[in-house]
Amino acid sequence: METYIYNAEQFLPIDIKKAWDFFSSAENLAVITPPELGFKVLTQMNDQEIYEGMLIDYKVSPLFNIPMRWQTEISKVDKPYSFTDRQLKGPYKLWEHTHHFFEKENGILMKDRVKYQLPYGLIGELTHSILVRDKIENIFAYRKQVLNQIFNNHGKNNN
Repeated sequence: METYIYNAEQFLPIDIKKAWDFFSSAENLAVITPPELGFKVLTQMNDQEIYEGMLIDYKVSPLFNIPMRWQTEISKVDKPYSFTDRQLKGPYKLWEHTHHFFEKENGILMKDRVKYQLPYGLIGELTHSILVRDKIENIFAYRKQVLNQIFNNHGKNNN
């Protein structure tokens, strides 16, 4: 079974504290996820800071508008530089997403690394090549666009 890696990076003109506060909040994930995925955080977060072992439940419709539950665990936290969430229940056989934040002049460089596997062996691999890979790329392209709107267009109000 194939393990896939997806990497993305983006510079944002914000400080590392603002980056951490935004990206470590599960509620903001809904803001940066394409609407057609029907993404909704089910766990009541109440502005609670993430911690290792934290479980977060979501509803998402990744394919054909069929809703499903997704549960992730925050498996590693190195505040304010990185955190990793991994799927416990959901559409993937393996999903591990690491978020890194690097301080740069005039902002931060955010790097995402997603390590994932699909279920169903050869059928999963075929589905990856014709559907899943593009879907993941589109999710991160949408995310990049929204983050540019939030932080670049209104950067003076967000620093």
